[in-house]
Parts: sequence; structure tokens; C-alpha cells
Amino acid sequence: MSDVFGQSLPSLFFLATPEESIRQVVYRTENAGGAMADGYARVSGKVGVVAAQNGPAATLLVPPLAEAFKASVPVIAIVQEVPQAARDRNAFQELDHIKLFAACAKAIHRIDDPARVDDYVDAAVTEATSGRPGPVVLLVPKDVLAAPLPVASSRRAGYGHFPLDRYLPGAEQIKHVADLLASAERPLVVAGGGVHVSGAAPELHDMQQLVALPVATTPMGKGTVDETDPLSVGVIGYAMGDYAATHYARPLVEEADVIVFVGTRTNENATDAWRLFPPTATYVHIDMDPVEVGRNYEAVRLVGDAKLTLRAILDQLKSSPLDTREAARDQVIAQIARARIKHEQRIGPRATADGSPIRPERIMKELDALLTPDTIVVADASYSSIWMSNYLRAQRGGQRFLSPRGLAGLGWGLPMAIGAKAAGPNSPVVAVVGDGGFAHCWSELETAVRMNLPLTVIVLNNAILGYQKHSELHQFAEHTTAIDITRIDHAAIATACGARGVRVDVADDLAGALRDAMGSSAVTVIDVVTAADAFPPISAWDDDPTLSELTAGVAL
Repeated sequence: MSDVFGQSLPSLFFLATPEESIRQVVYRTENAGGAMADGYARVSGKVGVVAAQNGPAATLLVPPLAEAFKASVPVIAIVQEVPQAARDRNAFQELDHIKLFAACAKAIHRIDDPARVDDYVDAAVTEATSGRPGPVVLLVPKDVLAAPLPVASSRRAGYGHFPLDRYLPGAEQIKHVADLLASAERPLVVAGGGVHVSGAAPELHDMQQLVALPVATTPMGKGTVDETDPLSVGVIGYAMGDYAATHYARPLVEEADVIVFVGTRTNENATDAWRLFPPTATYVHIDMDPVEVGRNYEAVRLVGDAKLTLRAILDQLKSSPLDTREAARDQVIAQIARARIKHEQRIGPRATADGSPIRPERIMKELDALLTPDTIVVADASYSSIWMSNYLRAQRGGQRFLSPRGLAGLGWGLPMAIGAKAAGPNSPVVAVVGDGGFAHCWSELETAVRMNLPLTVIVLNNAILGYQKHSELHQFAEHTTAIDITRIDHAAIATACGARGVRVDVADDLAGALRDAMGSSAVTVIDVVTAADAFPPISAWDDDPTLSELTAGVAL
């Protein structure tokens, strides 16, 4: 462990961290601190560690730990408890933390005996990083923290990376799946976030090229393949409407005869409420978690590590006849190319629109032009993650595009970006957030400034809670009054926190503002005055009469 996210408590823990060369990244709120640890783990491949006080501080860790739990991210939360002698006596800020964290942690351990510290720390790290990764909570009473260790630690093994243990399905299953792919006429691979967790992007690329496999990704799997590759489909799921990057690639999904899920939960968003994939296809599901394999689609079960499993299938395919797939190569490439051209023609007027307020598609086009293969992009939940998934392109397999898609809590874009920057200081980091989500945690700008973690924050300032408004209109043809918010000057907030603040309300100023920010060594907020009723291409909203009327004359 080289970094831990925390404030002053547990004080004795943080007083000791400098002696161990552990950097303390001091957050402003525990909710954001947990999201920082999550982003740190996703980028570093190491356990993220966050610490907090008992009681109200501990309760604020529940949302980010729940996100990590659903998204399979290893985070260890160290929570101080009241002294043992005060337990169950209504001590100050005493709370039943075991019940509190029961639904959002793989395991919870209370360390009452200083002699067992090694046992419990090793157990926590092992549980967090093995099998399906996830969060673990260590509860430490204040008096135990102050107690001397009876015996110095003799353990030296490092368990903090993930996945800790890798294992393979049986050889017969591997051969069966290789045979299915070799003979498939219309195969499709769907790569989820588990490919990132496993570090399986190289194996996925090699299999994609050898077998002429079209590869699509889920939102969490974005970046597992180079999206500029002629065999890459893009992000599929619930946002494949008329203006989506993958809208015209639908036949590749809907007509597939063999579909291979890799490291995905086949959840609602990734499957468009389980309507996207054809019932006639043969399914293969690769995942570390046996419970997820076949959960929503009866499948050939390959329970194991994605990296090892894909490598084994690839090795088997190298000795298999691939005439069927080789004959299909040019056709698959041409089909994907046509889909991309049609999308570019469709999205062109929106992506080049000069109007003010500015369309999000124009913002994404300008940002995409400045990305490098090493850029890390983090999007908040809600619309921001859909704009990112659709209109920014991964330039290499393994590039990271982070978003809180496990539980999809609003407000975690900025803190996840801070955690990502702490883990990858040499990579440019860009956060795309809405004004609604940014309001949850803009105090963490001060954290980024104080900790010297330069990043670029793009605020889509449309003065509404867009997803909520448009979802209500779609469902009920009217909306609540809670969707309107004040158009705030976020550039001024940035300046007040010691960061650079830039306000952009003319589309022609976007490119220069983005270029300056991404080339700067300062934390920079670009507050973009954004078109309020621009909404992303959610499939279910196509041809909605209420939404069509809302955007009439301004859709471009």
C-alpha cells in the first residue's frame, strides 16, 4: 500500500503512515473519499484504501462501497470504532457497523486482539482481491489502535494486486467454445468490465484479429478494445438510439448466431433491459463469478479468469480450421465500416453545431480530437457517462474510461477522477460531469488542488437535472418541478478553490479551452453552457412524441 484516502481519523493510523512512506490523500467528505479509492483501484490494479471515523462518517462510506461491490472493485475501508470498554453503552457516535456494511461488503472484520492484526489484514486483502473482487471493511476499536503489538510481523507476502488468483475452465469446455467460434457464421464478443479487471485486453485483441471477430463492449467494458480498429463495434446496450455510435451496427448484434460474454453481469443497461440479444443465439459466458455465468442467458459456462481463458481459447483456435471466419473477414469489416459512415452522417450536424447554448455532441467531438491513447476519461453517472460511451473513442485496448456503472450514484465523477490521477500521475485525466452531479462534490476541487493532482473537469452546465426531466417526460408526458436548478458559475467556484476556471458559451472557443486545460499543470474547470434539452440516444426514447416536441426546431 502506497496511498490511503482519509481525513484525521483514525488518528493513530495516520500518524504512523509517514513512517511507512504511505501518502495520505485527504478528502473533504467520506462519500467522495470512497469514490477516490474506487477510481484509484480501477486504474492502479491495486487495492484502494479509504479510512473513516465511526458513526456518521462511516455511514457516508456506504454508497461508494456499494458501487465497488456491484462493479467488482477491491476497496478496503478502515473504520475506527469506539473503545471496547465503551461498546454497547451508547458511546459518542457509536453505531452497529456490522449491520451498516452488511449489504455492501464481501466481508467485515473487527480487530479486537492486536496479536491478530496480521491475520485480519491478510484476510481482508485476500477477500478483496480474490474471486470476484470487492470491498472489505476492517473495524478497529480506538483502544486497539493504541495497543502495542505483542510480536513483530513476520509476513512479507504481497496480496494487494488483483486478480489475486487466476484459474481456468476445463480443457473440454475450452475446445468446445473454440469450435463454436471457428464455425460461427455471425459471432459477436461482448466485453465487460471484467476484461479490464483481468487485464485481458491483449488476449481479446489477438483473438479478435485471428478469428475476424466483431467485438462490442458494455459501458463498463469501454476501452477493452481499440475502437478505431475495423473489427470493433463500440459500446452497445440501452443507448443505441437513432444518433448512437452503434445504432447502425444493430444487425451485428440482433443477427448473431454465437455470442460470447466476457466479464459482464448482463445487467439491464448492458442488454437494453434484456431485449437486445436474439433468443436464437448460442451463448458463451466467461466470468470469475459462477453466479453471474448464465444468470440471464443460458450459456456454455466458462468459470475462470478472463485473461487465462481467452488465451486458452486463442491457443486452441490457432490449431483449428478457420476457413469460415477468414471468408467472413472482409464482409464483417465492411459492415462495421458502413455503420460508422452512416453514424457520422447522422451525427454530423449535431457534432458540428455552432449554436449557443452548446450541444454536448459538439463538446465530445472537440474532446475526442484531443485524446491520446494514455488519456483517462472519467464520467459521472447519468447523461455524462452516455455522452462518453457514445462519442469518445478508445485509441488502444486497455485505455480506461471510468464511470460509476455499478450502482450509478450521482456525484462520483470528480472524486473518481482524483483517485485515477493519484494512481496514474503521468496520464492526462479528464472528468466529464453534469452540473447536477458536480454540485454533490465540488468541494473536492480543493482536494485536487491541495494534493497537486492536476486534471481537467468539463461541466455540462444545462441548469436542469436532464436525465430526470426527460425520463419523466418519456414516462408521464410531464415532469416534476424538482428538475430545474440555477445556472451556476462553476468557473468562479473553481477559482475560489484555487483552481483555474474557464467559462465557455460559444462553440468556437471549446477547442482552445480544452487544449489549454489538458496541457496545463493546474486543476482546471471548464464550465460549458450546454443546451438544456439535448439528450443522449437512449433507445427507448426514439420517436417519443413528447421528447420530439420538446426538441423541435433545436435538434440540429
